[in-house]
Amino acid sequence: MELKDVRSIYFIGIGGIGMSALARYFYRRGVAVAGYDRTETELTRALAAEGMNIRYHEDATTLPPTDLVVYTPAVPAAHAELRYFQGQGYPVYKRSEVLGLISRGMRAIAIGGTHGKTTTTTLTTHLVRSAGIDASAFLGGISRNLGSNFVAGLDDLVVVEADEYDRSFLRLDPDIAVIMAMDPDHLEIYGNHENMVETGFRAFARKIKPGGKLLLRYDLEHYFPASDAYPTPETFGVGGGLHRSDNIRVEDGYFVFDYESPLANLKGLRHPHPGRHNVENATAAITAALIAGASPESIQEGLLTFQGIGRRFEFIIRSDDRIYIDDYAHHPAELEAAIGAARQLYPGQKLTGVFQPHLYSRTNDLADGFAAALDQLDEALLLDIYPAREEPMPGVSSAMIKDRMKNPNCTLLGKAELPEAIRQRNPRLLLTMGAGDIDTFVEPIKQILLTGM
Repeated sequence: MELKDVRSIYFIGIGGIGMSALARYFYRRGVAVAGYDRTETELTRALAAEGMNIRYHEDATTLPPTDLVVYTPAVPAAHAELRYFQGQGYPVYKRSEVLGLISRGMRAIAIGGTHGKTTTTTLTTHLVRSAGIDASAFLGGISRNLGSNFVAGLDDLVVVEADEYDRSFLRLDPDIAVIMAMDPDHLEIYGNHENMVETGFRAFARKIKPGGKLLLRYDLEHYFPASDAYPTPETFGVGGGLHRSDNIRVEDGYFVFDYESPLANLKGLRHPHPGRHNVENATAAITAALIAGASPESIQEGLLTFQGIGRRFEFIIRSDDRIYIDDYAHHPAELEAAIGAARQLYPGQKLTGVFQPHLYSRTNDLADGFAAALDQLDEALLLDIYPAREEPMPGVSSAMIKDRMKNPNCTLLGKAELPEAIRQRNPRLLLTMGAGDIDTFVEPIKQILLTGM
């Protein structure tokens, strides 16, 4: 099927961040968009307000007619609507297949990695657009500059987040591929880290178009020996790599650093978002943007005006006597980055953190890493696991993490207990973290901290 012939489309799992970006793409092209999601969220309400038909009941008997069905791998194979469309012979595509079809005829920057990809994809988009390149983008978060996870541009450049889950990024054929990190993750898909590297990230590198570029964080270079199957890697990083950032310091609330590269030498770049990891993300984004045609002169202003992404070290309260930060962190490396950034900004203050583990499989595989990261808090409140697409695994619970922690100041909580726990503790510096539905508590927690109610 040619996408240009699609007049109506149905999304199963339309409320996902990647799915909703595709839904917005088709809707803005005049396609009638409908879809199902399990729960109503701020994002699904936004899609409905834009004019899309959103359903919250899994019902194969009342489905609208459609030309194309798109689903996310997070949807169970036994989902009634998915099974109906497959059984009736409808064209049914995975989200990654459709994204691959859209981007194939364009100059594509694809940014992958087990962490850092959403921020880097969004910042790259902002930098190229700030440089006057009218790029399109499919983002894994809501850009505060754009107010969306999708932007339609008139240039032939598209920036996409390349998701390693279910090997989705192998549907892409990028001109520039960026790999931010390859920590063990999604081992329910890959089996082990070695297989994740070979059948995931190296396979992704082999998808780069002839004449394209492969950008790697410099300490990942040994995973990519010389090969005719992918371009010779160009490395980036903080304190290392062909494209590197150094001399990091904090000035007037900004992280300031110097960028050195064969592409440009930029001194005193000011980044409004804290943490060494954000400088690393910026190093990759600057490099990709320069390769794509952004001018060195545009980079400094573009970086300074970057407003970030919802739920990426997002300040919910920022006053002289109260700080509340919310973050999407759901991998040990991401927890360490968020906690470390809070420590850098507010040294010496008691840091209370709330963490909701995401997936039984990830908790089982990475419990030791989660425990070590949460040990860096002064106090940890640990919620039950958010299962998402998974069924419970025997013996796997948040207690696995608590039992491995060295910090005794950790409390296991059900979600219903969280508001009262916050009310009792009344923390002055609070960090909430997780990729499940912990975001639904952000506004109630904010009100508790501001009013005590």
